[in-house]
Amino acid sequence: MSKDTKNSNQYQLPSRNVLKSHGCEARKTMLYNIQTDLYPNGLSEEDLQKPFVGVVTAWNEAAPCNIALARQAQPAKKGVKESGGTPREFTTITVTDGIANGHQGMKSSLVSREVIADSIELTVRGHGYDALVGIAGCDKSLPGMMMAMCRLNVPSVFMYGGSILPGKFQDRDVTIVDVFEGVGQRDAGKMTDSELLQLAKVACPSAGACGGQFTANTMACVSEAIGLALPGSSGAPAPYESRDEYAYFSGQAVMNLINNNIKARDIVTLKALENATTIVAATGGSTNAVLHLPAIANECGIDFDVFAIEKIFKKTPYIADMKPGGKYVAKDLYEAGGVQMVLKVLLDAGFIHGDCLTVTGKTMAENLRDVKFNANQKVVYHPDKPLSSSGGVVVLKGNLAQDGAVVKIAGMSKESLVFKGVARCFDSEEDCFKAVEQKKYRAGDVLVIRYEGPKGGPGMREMLATTAAIYGQGMGNKVALITDGRFSGGTRGFCVGHISPEASVGGNIALLKDGDEIVIDAILGTIDVLLSDQELQNRRAKFVSKNNDYTSGALWKFTQTVGSARYGAVTHGGAKVEKISYDKL
Repeated sequence: MSKDTKNSNQYQLPSRNVLKSHGCEARKTMLYNIQTDLYPNGLSEEDLQKPFVGVVTAWNEAAPCNIALARQAQPAKKGVKESGGTPREFTTITVTDGIANGHQGMKSSLVSREVIADSIELTVRGHGYDALVGIAGCDKSLPGMMMAMCRLNVPSVFMYGGSILPGKFQDRDVTIVDVFEGVGQRDAGKMTDSELLQLAKVACPSAGACGGQFTANTMACVSEAIGLALPGSSGAPAPYESRDEYAYFSGQAVMNLINNNIKARDIVTLKALENATTIVAATGGSTNAVLHLPAIANECGIDFDVFAIEKIFKKTPYIADMKPGGKYVAKDLYEAGGVQMVLKVLLDAGFIHGDCLTVTGKTMAENLRDVKFNANQKVVYHPDKPLSSSGGVVVLKGNLAQDGAVVKIAGMSKESLVFKGVARCFDSEEDCFKAVEQKKYRAGDVLVIRYEGPKGGPGMREMLATTAAIYGQGMGNKVALITDGRFSGGTRGFCVGHISPEASVGGNIALLKDGDEIVIDAILGTIDVLLSDQELQNRRAKFVSKNNDYTSGALWKFTQTVGSARYGAVTHGGAKVEKISYDKL
């Protein structure tokens, strides 16, 4: 074996099952003449002796989020080859939330996270790949790839494909969320059709994922904080050529992991998950991270649910002034000093575990040793003078959410963190959106959208179209919205999601009636309906669950196995129940 697999006696590469076992000649014949840019004459016998590294992207032409990923895969493959490996490029799907939002297509979004992880697992298993480099651009492809890396437990490096550049409208930076809110402004007579069209045409001016601290950029921060991505790799916007350098270095890094027998679960530990949760809180990240972090933990066999996340949120200062609650976009954070600067100030203040191993082969503290705080910027605050003393996301619990719920409070004033109002109940997002569009609601209402949970939706849809319309109509601070569905990272206002247990399995949200009084307290962390236990029992005795209409296909299959949002809405038992992991086959 070559020097490139110097530890092969300790780590039996899975590709040997394909290329060195009985009958391998028949399998090799499919590889000899695959002609690519890196291998114009196909693979040689020498190439077949090297580790096979899957280089997976979520490239497609659906939206700007993914369009630059195929470009970035090429230097990643070159980095693998020049470091002694044989790269094998493949793709997986994405469902782009900006297009799926506001209609039935959003039911596919969370389901796609599972399909992404499953498809990567099956590709790697089927072809006996030894390691992974994953390059993702849109919301569910980031956690989906990280889940697959941990599930397979092979040497793995993740890389974010980069954020979009901000658009310019009336001398201000804008993102896609401004367009969703513009719909509400137009409906309220605050924007003309012509202005809305002009905004829509400039809000997404380049390749890359949505530019605020929405789900994609939140999970990009997570990838560095959890240790699966090279330091600094999540920062540069998608069009920047420096992303291609990070792709090349990611290819090199995965070969170093193979050489040193460092696998995904060596990196993604409980402490690493706590680091990832800390950066979500500190940057006012998307509530969707509260689903994705437990799902990643499940792949490693680690107990890490919404209440474990809550403990970290409560003690973490909110220090990055990012949209949608704040002023700045991902490009601004990159120019200010990037994710590494955020991690550095959190480490120095004692909020980050510095001893966690990362894909560099070094610890988090070693990676951050030379990082300095940039005093000439306004995006990131010191933890001793934060935007607020606790994180930008809060976990709630009460008789409406015994298994938890989540609200993003980044950018909200302290005075607005308690809301008491009367329920206005809807059994689908469409019904609620119609009422909002027609302004058939009023200040003081708590809009209740139910039967949109993981099972009941199915698929746990985002409510961005509805919440953005409310905000665009100027009602964002006058009403609350609660749901067993979820929200886009771009949602703002008093919007509570992930209510568990969900309506379809008999959660108390299903028992609500119009006019019930609801109290949400993001300071105390509670969400309750002001009904007696006896009244709730009386209503439960008459409760009949509402079934969804999806009785076949991928959405039906998802409903058969998906669990509670409390544990990440996962669809299998994870590493805790596996008898043998892929890397041991």
